[in-house]
Amino acid sequence: MTISHDLLRLKLAESLAAEPPALTRRDVCVPGIPRKAFAVIGVRRGGKTSFMWQCRADRLAAGRAREAQLLVSLEDDRLAGLSVADLRWLIEEHARQFPGLREAGGTTLYLDEVQTVPGWEGLVRRLIDAGGVELFVSGSSAKLLSREVATSLRGRAMEVLVHPFSFREALRHASAEPAGSLARLRTGQSAALDQRLRRYLVEGGFPEAQGATPRDRAALLGGYVDVVVLRDVIERHRVSNPLALRWMERQLLANPGGRFSVKKHYDTLRCEGASVGKDTLHAYLSHLEDAFLVRTVAMHSASERQRMVNPRKAYPIDPGLIALFERTGRTHHGTALETAALLELQRRGWEVSYVRTAEGFEVDFLAHRAGDAPLLVQVCLETEGDQTWARELRALQAAAAAHPEARPFLVTLDAVPPRRPLPRGLIWAPAARWLLEEM
Repeated sequence: MTISHDLLRLKLAESLAAEPPALTRRDVCVPGIPRKAFAVIGVRRGGKTSFMWQCRADRLAAGRAREAQLLVSLEDDRLAGLSVADLRWLIEEHARQFPGLREAGGTTLYLDEVQTVPGWEGLVRRLIDAGGVELFVSGSSAKLLSREVATSLRGRAMEVLVHPFSFREALRHASAEPAGSLARLRTGQSAALDQRLRRYLVEGGFPEAQGATPRDRAALLGGYVDVVVLRDVIERHRVSNPLALRWMERQLLANPGGRFSVKKHYDTLRCEGASVGKDTLHAYLSHLEDAFLVRTVAMHSASERQRMVNPRKAYPIDPGLIALFERTGRTHHGTALETAALLELQRRGWEVSYVRTAEGFEVDFLAHRAGDAPLLVQVCLETEGDQTWARELRALQAAAAAHPEARPFLVTLDAVPPRRPLPRGLIWAPAARWLLEEM
């Protein structure tokens, strides 16, 4: 089926005339590497399309010509059956209508939900090789996971990872983002910020969940998880044992920050009479990660074998998902704060592992980033009245001795400095400030 040229001209005109919607600004970094496509990736409903609209709006605000900023939504029902030849014709028609744009520079092409066009990879590669155009692509469906958009371009693309809202972005969305230094906030402002953080740890950062009632939020986020698991995992990979997959999904999301191993899951399932192989469970875990539903953290070690054989820790892609699977009735601020800390490190471009010391203590995160000193981050719910306080300090102190090049942080939900002095060299940071500012 070939799309009529009149319809393609109409789509082109609509795309150029469209006004950027009112959206909350995202703090997402776009690499400054020339002659690369930018593959906008992330979990479903996390804001990938909105981010591309933001990029278009930024270029218009910087004085770029409107006709040079072409954002095409390829999920338009009128474009059902669009072929790569049709898409090529639309792009060429744009060049015919506005000759000289590419030669003058400043042209940006945004292809949203690019996976709907079979054979899109070859066209995008040719556009990159020809030069003269900045290119953004995004995709997320059972046909093509968002990360595969980047891998399909064979070294010609750089990933731009879009998570759900960070704490700062959630504040911005609610028109509550603090201005200036947090150290200068008055007592009342600090207390309000602390309450906002506690709310964020429950609500999470999915844009559509902001301000929703608990009942509506649970239904919304539960629907997100179901769609990811059904379409991005079960349908796409033709999962033969969906019960085992669902069991693994619930175990991982119900125990954020908990250590797990595929062997342990395998043994448990066997005891319950489920027939599933270890290789299958490894594949299921990989599928859940590729769909950005969970993030896993390996133990830090110079030995690849040690990283492989030791348990990993799993976290949901957003702290708001924790309450969906928590069945004990206890509060989950501690695990939600740990989840938020991991996701913030990843947003800032840190590679993250966890540390187990020679004494058997564990520190939540050891983070590395090119050009910066490593970070050791221990997340603790409270500075007072927490029975694990001494253990958390011992662990961080032992890890700091083993990694003297790292800056050791104790991040707590308490906004009040600990009454007890910290061992020399350890840095206390209130979670709200740590999540909002690079420290």
